[in-house]
Amino acid sequence: MENHQEARLIFIYNADSGLRNSLLDGAHKALSPNTYQCNLCDLTYGVFKERKAWKKFREEMAWNTEFLHKDEFKKQYASKFGHKFEFPIVLIALDEELQVFISARELNELETMEALINLINKRGKEITA
Repeated sequence: MENHQEARLIFIYNADSGLRNSLLDGAHKALSPNTYQCNLCDLTYGVFKERKAWKKFREEMAWNTEFLHKDEFKKQYASKFGHKFEFPIVLIALDEELQVFISARELNELETMEALINLINKRGKEITA
């Protein structure tokens, strides 16, 4: 895939930033995985550490990317764009506009990291076609 200099993928986790929240999320994921609220976190991270295959994919991805927690996204983007999104979500920033790249519903239906990677690659090809 060619480098998408003009576009940026923004991955937004359904979790807040900070060490305390990270520890609480990790404990929640480990102790009660069926009620954990962030499937994007679940697909890309183990209990406390990024999955190796995801990290490799992320580092080799042709897209410019940004990874934010929902509180960081709201602080950086919500006032500027005025959007209300359901999290987790992957957005694409094209021509100073934010569009849904992978919706919360789609993310929540994915069962594996490989399915997420395949969907990212498929959508990327559709945009560049």
